[in-house]
Amino acid sequence: MRSSLPVAMRFAKAAIIIMSLSTPAKTAPRTDGDIALTGVIVPAPATSSPIRRGSAQTADATVNVATLPSAISSASGAAVHSAITVAALSERPSESVKPVFERPIPNLPDRKLIAVLVNYPPAGRSRSHYHAKSAFIYAYVLSGAIRSAVGAEPARTYRAGESFYEDPGAHHLVSENASDTEPASLLAVFIVEAGDQPLTTPDAQTGN
Repeated sequence: MRSSLPVAMRFAKAAIIIMSLSTPAKTAPRTDGDIALTGVIVPAPATSSPIRRGSAQTADATVNVATLPSAISSASGAAVHSAITVAALSERPSESVKPVFERPIPNLPDRKLIAVLVNYPPAGRSRSHYHAKSAFIYAYVLSGAIRSAVGAEPARTYRAGESFYEDPGAHHLVSENASDTEPASLLAVFIVEAGDQPLTTPDAQTGN
């Protein structure tokens, strides 16, 4: 989006200049040294080189007047599309997480078992994230359908009764409700070192 906006601004400024030149004015007989823009005769500088009709020349570029509308539309359209995509993602509802169980594992003194209930409203999603570095996670879909992608694996939709897992240090790139109309939920079970917190860190807080 950054690269599209400056291009759109340059073409927009050129269009404004050309529109201002197209206001009603008395036409004069055209000479060979004049530039014709939208029917208005603009005297050319005495030292300028010949300029083809239908183009406007600046110190470092030639802008084709005939293609300005499509160029402006293309550049600004890409910027608007990117802005709409970002806004749509940011406006989607997020998940809710509720701890339901936590207990030390007797035969693994430095480990805990923690279970959390994750509820997704329709169209709900989690931001991409990492879990605690020592955490091994088992996820079981309780209701609805959840789309998930961990690391380099392709996104897959898991339905009620299906499950997946995450190895320690895995990057959970996609975790969202696959439906825009029905809620979904899963039970996530962590086996994690005692004191390894937080359990989940969104990418924006890790710099990824």
